[in-house]
Amino acid sequence: MDRYAVAGHPVSHSRSPFIHRLFAAQTGQALSYDALDVPAGDFTIAVTAFRDAGGRGMNLTLPLKELACGFADVRSDRAALAGAANTLHFREDGRVYADNTDGLGLIRDLTVNLGVSLAGRRILLIGAGGAARGVLAPLLDEMPQRLIIANRTRARAEQLCSEFHRGAILASIALEEIGQGQFDVVINATSASLQGQSLPIGERTFATGACCYDMLYSKQPTAFLKLAGELAEVRGCDGRGMLVEQAAEAFKIWRGMRPLTGPVITALSRLLAEGNAR
Repeated sequence: MDRYAVAGHPVSHSRSPFIHRLFAAQTGQALSYDALDVPAGDFTIAVTAFRDAGGRGMNLTLPLKELACGFADVRSDRAALAGAANTLHFREDGRVYADNTDGLGLIRDLTVNLGVSLAGRRILLIGAGGAARGVLAPLLDEMPQRLIIANRTRARAEQLCSEFHRGAILASIALEEIGQGQFDVVINATSASLQGQSLPIGERTFATGACCYDMLYSKQPTAFLKLAGELAEVRGCDGRGMLVEQAAEAFKIWRGMRPLTGPVITALSRLLAEGNAR
């Protein structure tokens, strides 16, 4: 039986084993998928041991995505541009292939599952860390009218703009300025919700009918979505669909087929509602 796993530290909260086991059952694939707690200092030893024991592929979460990108022999353009990988494929020729499917997962959740058009829209991306870096290029490929990056440390947002250099389409602002412009799509790529931190969003942050998207997800609406809901009539969505969609892209890399995601998103939502997610 082919072996796969998600590695991170911590990783006990990961829903990836649940998702990939549903994918395997749906597609009739014989595989196992486990969660491995791997501190950053043990990354190379742990991944090498997993591969040498017959592992075929891994997903990576914090704090291992940048290390995974550097570990690989071959990187997709997405992974190279992001400087991070959430998927490793141990190929039969012995080479390690790295990809980053986070951006594809976000785009598919927004445009297919949620019906949110990104072309010609004004997008605000809050955060300039690894999560933002991983989705920036796919967002820009959707040809928005403008994409603004806001971050507590503006210099990091400016650095992203310089690296991705898309001219006037891409710009940065200070975090405290996000309440001064009306955006059609507002994406939170920070961990503020989990840490109980507030973001300075206001009524003027959102255009009429805007979509407010938190890349994090939880049983209850995140703090970011609660605040947005209180301030304006916006459509709030969390990142559970993104999680499933990026996993489906990884599954396709490994197994050559893309499973149906709708039933798995429904199952994950049911699991979260029951409070038994694992």
